Amino acid sequence: QVQLVESGGGLVQAGGSLRLSCLASGGTFSSYAMGWFRQAPGKEREFVGGILWSRSTYYTDSVKGRFIISRDNPKNTVYLQMNSLKSEDTAVYYCAAGRKRSGSGYYTVSGQYDYWGQGTQVTVSS
Repeated sequence: QVQLVESGGGLVQAGGSLRLSCLASGGTFSSYAMGWFRQAPGKEREFVGGILWSRSTYYTDSVKGRFIISRDNPKNTVYLQMNSLKSEDTAVYYCAAGRKRSGSGYYTVSGQYDYWGQGTQVTVSS
């Protein structure tokens, strides 16, 4: 069983930056695909970006060029660096971990992930 704990959320002005962290425990962190999702009020949870065990990263179009995902395997931590924040980035952000499965490609769908954090609120004021 893998436990995920997000941190780093908060209130920031539009144009500002935040870095979210997700600390994993209870599994072999380096073998998991890690992803970030978000859910805004009244909307469904959406994929933000992910990083595979190979460190290959991928993002949804709305955050490309602004958000960067990285992982530090010795620290069992994945990061989401968010720059040039916009009011539409306001949401609860969730970290997720997916077991390594051959032929899975990029993990962009919530069903590909096996474990989830509790979420951290990000509010961008305009």
